[in-house]
Amino acid sequence: MYRTALAAALRSPGCERTRLGRVRYHRQVNETLDVLIVGGGLVGASLAIALDDSGLAVALAEAVPPRVDLQPSYDERNLALARASVNALEALGVLDAASPATPIRRIHVSRRGDFGAARLDAAELGLPAFGAVIPARELGNALLRRLDACTRLVRVAPAKAVAIEANADALRVDLRSGDSTRSVRTRLLVGADGSESFVRSALGIDVQRHDYRQSAIVTAVTVDKPLDGLAYERFTDSGPVALLPLGERRAGLVLSVPTEQAEGVAALDDAAFIAFVHERFGWRAGRFTRPGRRKPYPLARVLADRTSAARSVLVGNAAQTVHPLGAQGFNLGLRDALVLAELLRDAQSSGADPGADALLARHVERRADDRAATTAFSDELVRLTGSDFLPLRIARSLGLHALDRIAPLKRGFALRGMGFRGDTPAAGLSR
Repeated sequence: MYRTALAAALRSPGCERTRLGRVRYHRQVNETLDVLIVGGGLVGASLAIALDDSGLAVALAEAVPPRVDLQPSYDERNLALARASVNALEALGVLDAASPATPIRRIHVSRRGDFGAARLDAAELGLPAFGAVIPARELGNALLRRLDACTRLVRVAPAKAVAIEANADALRVDLRSGDSTRSVRTRLLVGADGSESFVRSALGIDVQRHDYRQSAIVTAVTVDKPLDGLAYERFTDSGPVALLPLGERRAGLVLSVPTEQAEGVAALDDAAFIAFVHERFGWRAGRFTRPGRRKPYPLARVLADRTSAARSVLVGNAAQTVHPLGAQGFNLGLRDALVLAELLRDAQSSGADPGADALLARHVERRADDRAATTAFSDELVRLTGSDFLPLRIARSLGLHALDRIAPLKRGFALRGMGFRGDTPAAGLSR
């Protein structure tokens, strides 16, 4: 009932909806939603898709108009999807056999100046792959196509949340679109609006911030021989370097450097940049050529002190932003969204309030171990691999050697990296 009334209001003669779901408000919307998701990025869009057929009245407020970018780009960001994330996105109908995702079948981990290396092979562990690499643009396009196929979801864009007011049985959220501001009532508000979340700030939730004093330079390179599903993680004194397989002879590169050097490194000409990368990474993957455009991104950890408030919950980067080392950010946020979707679907089946304190407490409980372990692992790995202290170097080398040689240790490490940690969402259970 709520969905029908709200959708009718949005699609009335006073509103315009484009092929991609853009909506311009020209009237007040007074109906009450079950769930309002603020933030149409990768995590928010995934949650909206997971709830489309739940029977709940769900709306997705996106700050910018959806846009499908079909032009290939050589220098785009790339996402390393854990195996559990691949499973979940396939179950949601976002990824299929035709998706441009490159399987990660082998992983090579080393540290410059240390002896030993860890080599993980999915086949040796009886697994088809550890995960997959996909350009962020391609995943974004896939999510937009799947959103366009949703039959019950109401999408509001461009619309930014600008005010939140609590009431006993619902929240009132003011959404601004251009010069117009309209209010929507919702029984549950989901903040999926990124590291600088307005929802989090408006709810009065503080954060713990830590500046790593590093910036990640993200680009792509051509390698002189195909990586064939092999991903590299190379640690150095000045930050990690990751090389991700993209198929054929393309590879995604994530190069971490001290922030004070980032602009200078990004501004190097192609030859000097390639020389710098080889000096940091070595030649184990062959010769690199044709680097794409380089843009530095400052790296910081941002952890919300709590992830829920009255009739509100935070997911993805709004709840926690972690160092890209280990590629856990999106994977962790997706698990936030999928656990929430499970709880909301169960609540709908039993007629329970989607914004009830008990439901939100259960979400916090189910996500606690995974969130704590993943954020701690990412943070500690940055600190431990960046130190040149001799006893630590010896311990690090012995640890890599053990990981390479001890099968149970290797399998446990691989399963955690694949996203099978803690209370796993049902959509990602299959290994």
